Amino acid sequence: MWFDPFYCAGVVTLALLLDRLFGELPRFHPLVGFGLLASWVKQRLWRPTKRRGLLAVFILLLPVLPLLSLPSIWWIDVVILYFVIGGRSLCEHGNAVGEALKQGDLVLARQRVGMIVSRKTAKLTEQQVVNATLESVLENGNDAVFGALFWFTVAGPVGAVLYRLSNTLDAMWGYKNQTYLQFGWCAAKLDDLLNYIPARLCALAYALGGNTSIALKCWRVQAPKCASPNGGPVMAAGAGSLHITMGGAAEYDGYICDKPMLGEGRAAQASDINRACNLVRLSAIYWVVTLLMLSLLVTIF
Repeated sequence: MWFDPFYCAGVVTLALLLDRLFGELPRFHPLVGFGLLASWVKQRLWRPTKRRGLLAVFILLLPVLPLLSLPSIWWIDVVILYFVIGGRSLCEHGNAVGEALKQGDLVLARQRVGMIVSRKTAKLTEQQVVNATLESVLENGNDAVFGALFWFTVAGPVGAVLYRLSNTLDAMWGYKNQTYLQFGWCAAKLDDLLNYIPARLCALAYALGGNTSIALKCWRVQAPKCASPNGGPVMAAGAGSLHITMGGAAEYDGYICDKPMLGEGRAAQASDINRACNLVRLSAIYWVVTLLMLSLLVTIF
């Protein structure tokens, strides 16, 4: 029943409400458990080869396929989608960094941003902390919310689960260092493939939620300069929509990435973190509205 836009709109709305009310489970969250399982598999299969990485991804994602045979029951779909998305948690972590900066506690802000980004944070300046947080909120607004809603609509709960698990593997293994360059290749490419369409729809939603013309221009001009084929459009459009600039060098484990400047306008500030969170929430609302409009068109024609 998930291909019915009205049904999808109802399930998505309820899942978003649950996420808004309760956030992520503090204990025994399925994605946390999957992360632990992925670490266990990596310890036993790791070799610096693409073949081993492919095998690891196959082993971890194959058990999800039996879910295809399950009947579509609305409350089960709601619960599954609720477990898959993480909008409230994303914004809580982002705003926690903002609060630390407002209190003038740069050390605490570095610690908190270290919980949501993979770059090294111990020596970040205040501006770099703000930039890192905004990049994470905007990019993960697609990964943790919009992309999951898209794949639920396209392929039901199995699609949403497979998308989120592949995204988790990319977050764990998709690094261009000696450990993961080959082993994490499959996880990174699968995530790129699954994110190609939703990332661009998310970028469009970000653009519609703020300075649309600037956002579209930043997306067109700046996104191709980004290393990530999907993160680029999302972050460029998001920064343009908020009418701010962000970017610069970032140090990861084993390499330094010189990120291009994204957006247009003044330099990003701590207060912009909550604005980015609102943009993420608005993008989800736009998706629900789109589904309702599709439902109306189906009814009429």
